[in-house]
Amino acid sequence: MLRQHIRTDRGRGAIGAAALLATTALLASCSTGAQGATTLDKDADVTLTWWTGQADQAQTILTGLAEEFEEDHPNVTIEVSSGAPSTEDLLQKLSSSFAGGTYPDISYAFGSWASELADSDRTLDISEQVADPAVGWEEFSGAARATAQPTGDATIGFPAVVDNLSLIYNKTVFDEAGVEYPTEDWTWDDFRAAAKDLTDPATTTYGYGYSVSGSEETTWQFWPHLWQNGGEILDETETEATFDSAAGVEALTLLRDMAVEDESVYLDQTDTKFGQIFASDQIGMITSGPWSLYDLQVAGTDYGVVPLPGTDGTHTTISGADLWVLFDHQDANREYWSYEFTKWLTDPEQDVRWNVAYGNLPLRASEIDSPEFQAQVKEMPGLEVMAANSENATIPRPTVPGYVNLSEAIGTAISEVLQGQGEPAEALSRAADDATAALADQ
Repeated sequence: MLRQHIRTDRGRGAIGAAALLATTALLASCSTGAQGATTLDKDADVTLTWWTGQADQAQTILTGLAEEFEEDHPNVTIEVSSGAPSTEDLLQKLSSSFAGGTYPDISYAFGSWASELADSDRTLDISEQVADPAVGWEEFSGAARATAQPTGDATIGFPAVVDNLSLIYNKTVFDEAGVEYPTEDWTWDDFRAAAKDLTDPATTTYGYGYSVSGSEETTWQFWPHLWQNGGEILDETETEATFDSAAGVEALTLLRDMAVEDESVYLDQTDTKFGQIFASDQIGMITSGPWSLYDLQVAGTDYGVVPLPGTDGTHTTISGADLWVLFDHQDANREYWSYEFTKWLTDPEQDVRWNVAYGNLPLRASEIDSPEFQAQVKEMPGLEVMAANSENATIPRPTVPGYVNLSEAIGTAISEVLQGQGEPAEALSRAADDATAALADQ
C-alpha cells in the first residue's frame, strides 16, 4: 500500500485572509460566465469541477469513485483534478479563481482555511440539507462538524479526512527500562513519571519526543493539554487569545518540567526527527496520528497506541479535520449535484473505499466494524485505537483569519520555554498579546 499523503502539513501554510477578502472585493466586477439554472432540473446535463487536493494513489481512488457516480447518474459529468501542485497551493489557487469566476464546484480544503473560505461569499450553505437525519451528520466527530461550520451558522461542506493525536509508545524501550505500558487511564503524572524512568543518558534514550520548531506541529501538540485542563485558545468573541490562562500556564509548566528539570524530552528542531528516532528505539513515547503507523510497520518498530494522557478523567485530543467545501455558482443544478455527489462520497459505503482503503481514519464511527477497516487494522495495529479516539476530538482548532500568526506566536513561546529560555507564564502572556494583535489585523 502506497503511503504518500499529499496533505502533509495538517493545516499549516495558509495564506492570509486579507488575500481572499481582497480578491472577493473584485467579484462584483467579474462575470462567472453563462447564466446558471434558476430552477432545479434533476435530469438536465450538468458538469461539475472537483479539485481533490490529492495525488498518486489517493487521486486514482477518488477519480474511480467519480466515474462510478457518473455511471449511476449519466447526466452528470465530473471533471476531476488535483487543483494545484500540492494541497498547500490550493488556497492560493482558489483565491485567484474567485477573481476570474473559474473556481470549482467542490474543493478539498484544510480545516484551518474554513473561515477564510466562508468569508469569500462563494461557498454554499448546506445546513438545511445536512439537518435531514438520513444524512447522519451527527455520525461525524464534533470537531469535524464544527470545522465545517466555521461561523457557527452556515455549513460550507462535508468532512473529507479526519485524524487525531494519540499516544504511541515503543514497547522495546519500555521493556528495557522495566516500565509498565501506558493505559487509557493515564494521567499527566503517570506520563511524566514514565518519561523520566524511560530516559537513559548512557544510551541516549529519551522518554518523550516533542517538536520545538515553532511550527504548527509545536502548537497543535500543546492544544490538547490546554483543553484537558479546562483552558481555551480564544475568548467567546474569537478576538482575544486566552491560552495564557492559569490552565495554559499549568499545561506548559508540565512540559517545561519534563524537558528542563527531568531532561526526559527529545527536543526536535525539525518536526520529523523525533518520529525517526522513536522508530529506532531511542524514544519511549510520541504523540502522533495514523500517518505514523505505516512508517512504524516498515521500520519493524514494536509499538502500542493509547489515548492521550489526561487530567481529571478528560483525555481530549485534537483533530486535523479537513473538508470538501462546496461553492456557489448561482446554478440550481450544479448546487444540487455538488451536494448529492459529496454526500454520496462521504457515506460509509464509499468512505471505506476511500479513506479506509487509503489508510486514513474512517469519517464515521459506524465504519469501525467494517471488514475494510478491520483489514487495515491487521496491517497497522493501533489504527482502531485512533479511530475510537475520535470520540475525544470534541473541540476544533479555531478557523479564524489570523490563526496562522496566532500559531506562530504560541509555537515560538513553547519552543523557548522547553529549551529553558523563558518562564511559562511570561512567555504565554507575551504570545497571547502578539496573537490578539494578529487577530485584530485581519
